[in-house]
Amino acid sequence: MPLIPEEPQIHESAQGPRATAAAGRPASTPRPVPGPRSAASPRPGRPVPGPAARPAPPKPRPAAGKSPAGGTENRSDQRSAPQFQLIPAPVDGALDAAEEALDLLLESGRAPGEVLVLTTGEQHPWAAHELSFGETAYWAQQETGDDVFFADASAVDRAASRPVVIVAVNGGDDEATARALPAALARAGTLLVVCGDPQRITAVLGAGAGV
Repeated sequence: MPLIPEEPQIHESAQGPRATAAAGRPASTPRPVPGPRSAASPRPGRPVPGPAARPAPPKPRPAAGKSPAGGTENRSDQRSAPQFQLIPAPVDGALDAAEEALDLLLESGRAPGEVLVLTTGEQHPWAAHELSFGETAYWAQQETGDDVFFADASAVDRAASRPVVIVAVNGGDDEATARALPAALARAGTLLVVCGDPQRITAVLGAGAGV
């Protein structure tokens, strides 16, 4: 897939060793109750990546109708498929990897309302919390587009398209994952980030998934 010039790369090194990302939080400790969140204030309890982990600032976009080399190009050439990035992580670490990728994207300038986060296994705590108020109120938040929207991958058909989609392959069967990943790609405007076991992800995607 062609790289998107203005989109920061989220390398595997950005997430750091799994032990470092999870330090200080025993596996049995419940996740914090969600509260207000914005790009300027990371979610409570999440480590803020240090300078070494921050992605490079996005490159300036070329002027409309001009190529980076200064020549002209057709508008159709400016539209390309979303960039795809795979962040290796074990099943029990995929959600943490997805949250770290989300933090880096927000710090690099992405607005919270531009990001959709999907989970193939256990629901993200934010989704579970919002669903406790009822599905109507939960899905209404997606329509406002003011914040990151977290959803179960099984409900990806109800999820609206957003510039960035992050998928945490944190469980679920292979068949459901194989259906969710192409659907997530279809909803990603510029970037799809998949966090999970590379061998499993490659196996469930197959040759014709389009990722």
